[in-house]
Amino acid sequence: MTKELKIIWATMASLILVAVVCAMPVTLPNISATHEQTAPAAQSVSGKIAEVQKTSFTLTITPSRSMSSNPGQQLQETQQKTMTFQIDKNTTVDGKLQVGANADVTYREDGGKFVAINVRVS
Repeated sequence: MTKELKIIWATMASLILVAVVCAMPVTLPNISATHEQTAPAAQSVSGKIAEVQKTSFTLTITPSRSMSSNPGQQLQETQQKTMTFQIDKNTTVDGKLQVGANADVTYREDGGKFVAINVRVS
């Protein structure tokens, strides 16, 4: 009888241990939040190159216009906007950066500055 009692106690202890382990919450690291902090999302913009320097260039973005056929709505026009992009060792430039050329820029924000990732000059 003592052998059977030991087996019952061992089984009960095992079941209790399994129940406790299953009831514990699982905490996983938030991988997406960590990724967002280390790699900001890339954005794109197109425009005309207004100025070129050794480590940066300035792009003038063409104003966007939208017209409406509704009599109550007016023509919306935004003013020209300029953006200065930093060029670093990871920036790839397809074409030659020269004033007056059109360019498509993929960039990221880093500490309030725009860093060019890829520039395609046409």
